[in-house]
Amino acid sequence: MIDRRLINNFDWSIFLIMMTLSVISVFTIYSATRPLLDDVQKIYYMKQFYWILLSLFAFIVLISIDYKWYARYAYLIYAVGIILLIAVVIAGKKGMGAQRWLHLGFFSFQPSEFFKIFFILALSRYFSGMRQGESIGFRQLFKMLLIFFIFPAVLILRQPDLGTMLILMFLFISMTLTAGLQKKVVITIVIAGMIAVPLAGNYVWKGLKGYQKHRIIAFIDPQADPQGIGYHITQSKITVGSGGFFGKGYMKGTQGPYRFLPENHTDFIFSIYAEERGFMGSLLLFFLYFFVIWRGFDTAKKARDREGCYMALGVTYMVAFYFLINVGMTLGMVPVVGVPLPLMSYGGTALLSNFIALSIIENVSMRRYAPYY
Repeated sequence: MIDRRLINNFDWSIFLIMMTLSVISVFTIYSATRPLLDDVQKIYYMKQFYWILLSLFAFIVLISIDYKWYARYAYLIYAVGIILLIAVVIAGKKGMGAQRWLHLGFFSFQPSEFFKIFFILALSRYFSGMRQGESIGFRQLFKMLLIFFIFPAVLILRQPDLGTMLILMFLFISMTLTAGLQKKVVITIVIAGMIAVPLAGNYVWKGLKGYQKHRIIAFIDPQADPQGIGYHITQSKITVGSGGFFGKGYMKGTQGPYRFLPENHTDFIFSIYAEERGFMGSLLLFFLYFFVIWRGFDTAKKARDREGCYMALGVTYMVAFYFLINVGMTLGMVPVVGVPLPLMSYGGTALLSNFIALSIIENVSMRRYAPYY
């Protein structure tokens, strides 16, 4: 028999917004990829729809399992994630200058998308195991950096996947600060950062791939090469701005269908949406994401234990970083780093990982009544 308290504590607001954004995704992808000339309609929208069904099934299965089990096996799950990243480096499928996919014959997936969730679970397990009121010192921080950040970062940069790397960095920093650092550690890091950043700038710049350098240059000055490295950002701004206050209307946008805007159904899906829905529609979309983020923080606050609190916080931070970076990309506020918009950008692996991540928040919310054990 299903415990009625699980149903009573089910957060319908997160679920309904999650499904709403997914439906908006299908319609926006259809509009972005529709043919205006003699092209054939690509079936991206149908693939996205099928992935929504699969993701919904995974969501239902995962919320039926107490998140305590995820915490118990967090380190094992994390180890599996590391093995998958190593497998990508050894036998990953190459495409568009990157090696990020594992091909299983009938199915391809991007392990780094799921690894972010494994990363959150492992950090949550580690932080919840600390004594109440304990702060992280130099030795602990070094061990955490080595195990939870440096090792996977090296594997991810080999792909290369700068977007995932940034998300992991932001997650590590935000969750570590939430757990608490000793004052002397904070002071040392600030001073070391002020000294090291200018000195390391040249070294880091030399280590970047050519296209990564171009993205940074385009971010600083899109007009330096408007038909080359600055093309994406320039066209994205034009697309967003052309929507005006109320938008052109659904299926009336031109930047996507006429292929002026590259990657219009993936990284720049927000630009297509803003062109058709305008400023007011964009505000509504922002409200939906901000509401999910607020519910995530609220769930963390009301969690029954520290494990649930850190899990909900980690997922909420991840959704917030995804949203801010992607929208910032489309508006020219941050460099283009290939970070998708959660639940809206086309991509089966990314969509599935979004549903899995949000199932953790839902899981913690449903079981906040349970006693400690």
